[in-house]
Amino acid sequence: MTVVAIMGAQWGDEGKGKIVDELAMKANFVVRYQGGSNAGHRVVHDTGEFAFHLVPSGILYPNTSCIIGNGVVIDPKGLISEIELLQEQGIDTSRLYISERAHVVMPYHFLLDRLEEEARGADKIDSTQRGIGPAYVDKHARTGIRMADLLNVDTFRAKLSQILQQKNRMITQIYGQPPLSLEEIHGTYFRYGQQLLPHIADTQKMLHDALFENKTILLEGAQGALLDIDFGTYPFVTSSSTMAAHAAVGAGLPPRSIDRVIGIYKAYITRVGSGPMPTGLFEAVGHELRDRGHEYGTTTGRERRCGWFDAVAGRFVAQLNGLDAAILTKLDVLDTFLTIKICTAYSLHGKIIHSLPATLSDLAACEPLYEEVEGWQCDTTGIQSYDELPYAAKNYLNRLEELLETPIAMISVSPQRGKTIQVQDVMAPPEHDARYPRNIMR
Repeated sequence: MTVVAIMGAQWGDEGKGKIVDELAMKANFVVRYQGGSNAGHRVVHDTGEFAFHLVPSGILYPNTSCIIGNGVVIDPKGLISEIELLQEQGIDTSRLYISERAHVVMPYHFLLDRLEEEARGADKIDSTQRGIGPAYVDKHARTGIRMADLLNVDTFRAKLSQILQQKNRMITQIYGQPPLSLEEIHGTYFRYGQQLLPHIADTQKMLHDALFENKTILLEGAQGALLDIDFGTYPFVTSSSTMAAHAAVGAGLPPRSIDRVIGIYKAYITRVGSGPMPTGLFEAVGHELRDRGHEYGTTTGRERRCGWFDAVAGRFVAQLNGLDAAILTKLDVLDTFLTIKICTAYSLHGKIIHSLPATLSDLAACEPLYEEVEGWQCDTTGIQSYDELPYAAKNYLNRLEELLETPIAMISVSPQRGKTIQVQDVMAPPEHDARYPRNIMR
């Protein structure tokens, strides 16, 4: 048995879809444990390109079962559309299971997400307006509707009637919008429940049975660690915990069942939406990174801000999550640069610091302190082993390992499946690297 948690280690968009797709070949189960349809995991397959929003990235393998865990909030209409599109592309979705405990994104969540964002004006947080935040609010306020609730017509109606009275008061009295219809929402979402009925299951029991049967389980995170609700750049964060500690809760597994925690980093760094980003570049270099890396959101199409690798933030994530190893993506994007910079510390009000400030104002005031290394200026996309990499590229990777205090296990050199250099097998039982003891707390 091996349980491996995969998480984004920056501000998201690190290439989790590609990596999970490749690792899923060795997994019996792939489980999404947090987030919602605001996630966009892109997989380039031999038969085409796929964009996953709720469906786990292991669905392309016929022998891998996929679970949307209890920690995810689900837009049933969007999920049905995603399933139908996969079926049209010849993908078997009969192995997709949905936790009966997962919360549902309702129409009032979409509406309130938009109205609340508009009300913030200049202080908006650039929400994707897919109802994710309001759905998590209701979950923790104990006024949420779960997937199991959609399956009983009378129970669903009773819960929805009570909740909608409160939501309509807010919609009409605070925002001056017309109320939503109980009959329309009840009828539509009950039909969604019936459509998804073959997939809704007691996924906790499925995973506990898998543990006892020594199956291999891959836990797939959505947004990046620097968007975590507790440890991210609050309030410019997502609405769920993106940390590895939440992977067990969001999947329905015991915490001690997780054998390895793997963080995915880009060879540089990007961010979409608002919020501080100390190494952000707004001149020609930033534009070159964006164009070479095709840095546009899979879900929204929004441009991503680009910058040099931030090792201060990267080490913060590695230590907080106890990373066993890192995976580096998009190394090939740096192929053309004569020199490459790495942020090794911040200057804050005249003082040099090596940690991530807690307050937004302090992080916004941080000036990155860079170390410059030689670029390799050759094409790495055809390279298949670590030994084949140019010396300058290996020097760059070694320096990142030192700064992150974490070994790099895999290196992606193209968005295509298989274009990944494996240094160690992250799906094997863990062998802790004695060079980097600070991240290993288990």
